[in-house]
Amino acid sequence: MPDLLIELFSEEIPARMQARAADDLRRLMTDALVEAGLTYAGARAFSTPRRLTLSVHGLPAESPTTREERKGPRVDAPEKAIEGFCRGAGVAREDLEIRDEKKGQVWFATITRPGRPAAEIVAGELERIIRHFPWPKSMRWGAGSLRWVRPLHAILCILTDDEGERQVVEMEVDGIRAGAATRGHRFMVPEPFSVASFDDYEAKLKRARVVLDAGERQAAIWQEATNQAFAAGLEVVEDRGLLSEVAGLVEWPVVLMGRIDEAFLGLPPEVLQTSMKEHQKFFSVKNPKTGRIERFVTVANVETADHGATILAGNQKVLAARLSDAKFFWENDLRTVREKGLEGMAEGLASVTFHNKLGSQADRVERIAALAREIAPLVGAEADLAERAAKVAKADLQSEMVGEFPELQGLMGRYYAEAQGLRAEVAAACEEHYSPLGPGDAVPSAPVSVAVALADKIDTLTGFWAIDEKPTGSKDPYALRRAALGVIRIAMDGNHRLPLDRFIDAQLLRQKITLNRHEASGDEIDTLEEILDEIAHRGVFGAAFRAVLDRLHARDGAPDTANGSLIHKVGEIMPDLSDDLLAFLHDRLKVHLRDEGLRHDVIDACLAMPGNDDLTLLVHRARALGAFLSTEDGENLLQGFKRANNILRQAEEKDGVEYSFGADVKFAETDEERALFAALDTAEPRIAAALEAEDFAAAMTAMAALRAPIDAFFDAVQVNVDAAVIRRNRLNLLSRIRHICLQAADLTRVEG
Repeated sequence: MPDLLIELFSEEIPARMQARAADDLRRLMTDALVEAGLTYAGARAFSTPRRLTLSVHGLPAESPTTREERKGPRVDAPEKAIEGFCRGAGVAREDLEIRDEKKGQVWFATITRPGRPAAEIVAGELERIIRHFPWPKSMRWGAGSLRWVRPLHAILCILTDDEGERQVVEMEVDGIRAGAATRGHRFMVPEPFSVASFDDYEAKLKRARVVLDAGERQAAIWQEATNQAFAAGLEVVEDRGLLSEVAGLVEWPVVLMGRIDEAFLGLPPEVLQTSMKEHQKFFSVKNPKTGRIERFVTVANVETADHGATILAGNQKVLAARLSDAKFFWENDLRTVREKGLEGMAEGLASVTFHNKLGSQADRVERIAALAREIAPLVGAEADLAERAAKVAKADLQSEMVGEFPELQGLMGRYYAEAQGLRAEVAAACEEHYSPLGPGDAVPSAPVSVAVALADKIDTLTGFWAIDEKPTGSKDPYALRRAALGVIRIAMDGNHRLPLDRFIDAQLLRQKITLNRHEASGDEIDTLEEILDEIAHRGVFGAAFRAVLDRLHARDGAPDTANGSLIHKVGEIMPDLSDDLLAFLHDRLKVHLRDEGLRHDVIDACLAMPGNDDLTLLVHRARALGAFLSTEDGENLLQGFKRANNILRQAEEKDGVEYSFGADVKFAETDEERALFAALDTAEPRIAAALEAEDFAAAMTAMAALRAPIDAFFDAVQVNVDAAVIRRNRLNLLSRIRHICLQAADLTRVEG
């Protein structure tokens, strides 16, 4: 059972591509081997800056001989059909055999494929994989035709049997012949050396100053960095992404800790950390008592006689130049804030295009500020404060620091707001209104931050809906799914009761005003703004639209709503846009709740109820319904409801009437009927009161009490009897069941 060792040795592979490339090599090679009949016991892939390595152990020496029986045409088929079958099967006519089938005699061919040596299979498959390797980017060099991420220099490919006998796999790719030799560290041990097995290869590489396993390199870097920081009474700022990247830049990690010049220690720690990470790939080292970044850790790829002193001196010199730039940006920005305030800094947003169809960043800020003011009372924020925070939240986009480090937007806004002396709530909103940025990111909880964050995300969604730039399939260039999930998480985590219909309508209308301000007439814009004001009182666009038009009609005669007018266009498209965006939010909510175990049909049953734009109310209802339906009472009541609804629906279709009124206990003939009347009389006010209080758990509990009398009714009573009065009364009784059950959720949408 030989083991296979492959190494593809090249110039430096970009760190971001290494792990994926190693996994691709393992997957492609093992899939190819299995397809060719070579099973294996295990496989491991490795990467360093200069090599991709694959070790496969437990391969058979050769693939097995296989036999396949293939059914052909009937014996009396045309001669050309039989000849074609022979060619396709690769057999001679005389090798065919005849077998009796139900429909007559049929030709059969037995195809034998002899096994092949493992080395032959490996050679062919590895050459194909190398020539078609899925690098994100690749290059050609010299006169060859091979494409690789960087120039490929050597291929190591050997098979080693149980006795330790080594066989070099004979193959060649673009003039590069496979062999049994590799090289160690580029600078410290550059001479080639031969290997006999994977264990021999790994051990010799380590002696040649190459750590093959990226995980081992990461662990060594982190261990040494934290040890050095601890010895100085400091802590390394954890950054797993940077650790992975740095481990992909070195084959022999040498950890060095340097000092940051005193002149730069007054910079915000995030500025120091970002500058060192982005420009130098340095880890930040902080003082745990003060939180200040005071030192850095760099990882060299070579050991030096002076123990890294020269390397550190060079790094510190380059770092000083980088931090001088950051300090210059910081001081300039603070000067602007002192002289003009964040409002003055934000003035430049008027010349920054947010989107060529959605106006400038300044237009966007005005819309967000207006919406934040409307949202504020519902999330416990002061309206004036929320509006003020929204007006300065994007100001740092005009700062020099954010121009250099875009990832610091929001955070720098907080620093500048604090420097200006703005209230803490405003400063916090500058940073937090972007949150959450991902599934693991915390949502804002401070009321002003919540108001601005919701307004920001709703404005983003309504803007791109207004210009018909919605996500399609896997494409979402404007991160609208993330914005929708942000709205959902903020509402749910804070238990905020938000009439999203109203806010969506208001912001969609603001988007339309922005889009048409320069082309529409003044009267049209005035009318739209009057409708916008009315939405706050009427709740949704439709009622506000009709109220304003009625008012205009009474005052000035019929307003211009003819086809082609802006008012007509807005009136036509706004309801559809609003409904479509709300449906998008509902779809994202379903995805979000899937991990809770809430079924989509349960959510759909709750979506059919009034108030479904209040996501918190919707989720409370869905959770209560889901919990109820998971019980025996809930499942049985659902079946009872469906039975009642089916009988009732069929009768209504047959009779052409709706049975929805008039059930009277005096026409009840059985004890089970009378018991059901009594149960409904008891449950109905309880359910109504619970729903009025939005206590859905209590409503479901009251509904559960109906399970037994409904079951007993259907066991003992026939609904469709000959007596018309009794039949009508029983159908109206079923209508009461339907009406009561549908008050909690639309159970017709629940499966089962």
